[in-house]
Amino acid sequence: MALFSKLLQKIRGGSTSAGDWQEFEEALIASDLGAKSAAEIIELAKRSKSDEIDTAITNALSAWLSNANRELPFNSDRPTTVLIVGVNGTGKTTSTAKLISFLKQNKHSVLVAAADTFRAAAVEQLATWGSRLEVDVVTGPANGDPASVAFEAATKAKAANIDYLIIDTAGRLHTKSGLMDELGKIRRVIEKVLPVDEVLLVVDATTGQNGIVQAKIFMESVAVTGLILTKMDGSAKGGIALAIERECGIPIKFIGTGESAADLEAFDPERYLNGLFS
Repeated sequence: MALFSKLLQKIRGGSTSAGDWQEFEEALIASDLGAKSAAEIIELAKRSKSDEIDTAITNALSAWLSNANRELPFNSDRPTTVLIVGVNGTGKTTSTAKLISFLKQNKHSVLVAAADTFRAAAVEQLATWGSRLEVDVVTGPANGDPASVAFEAATKAKAANIDYLIIDTAGRLHTKSGLMDELGKIRRVIEKVLPVDEVLLVVDATTGQNGIVQAKIFMESVAVTGLILTKMDGSAKGGIALAIERECGIPIKFIGTGESAADLEAFDPERYLNGLFS
């Protein structure tokens, strides 16, 4: 990414023109940082001494990132329940599979609910991943009641004392209110059996500012606790992580960097910020 390396090199060279500042600002906007944030960084850079600019910008960017806990919760006395939500096409089902793989690598038992019953391909895809990763997947009939699938899975997870119950939900119904009502129903039904510990919203990093719009829509109706940012494999612009945390206040917990089950890693804010400068 190294969004700021060219800017800093130019400033240290001592020959920054008005055209250079405009070029830098446009580059930051193009990186999905957002117009407001880009303008603030440019003004900060203009005010800073050349030998202090790295620290000044880093401090500003750090303040934009969430201070919330980025760890996935874990309960030793009962299953930990994680809802996966997001718009279809963001990589939601694949991210569910990646999260399963991540948890299994950390020696946890996992049960999965394929509650996206409105999209047959999602159920088939998750069942295939389940077979490959050697975890049970609870499914229901096509176009059946997603909440009943979630309830069955919660009951099974509790009886077997599974470490994690992961529930993949639908990303699209006929209306926004329909989708949010369905997600609310799923949560209420699960909570008859187990508390919901985490709601992870999957956002496609390549959609830029539209990803922030999606996040805000879900936040209006669902108690989102963390983000999975997908497609951070080089095709995405580097500023979106900063932008989405600043705008939404929700911590990125994982980033997806490829298509295989192993291509999920915990989001490291310090490593991310370092990558913006080098």
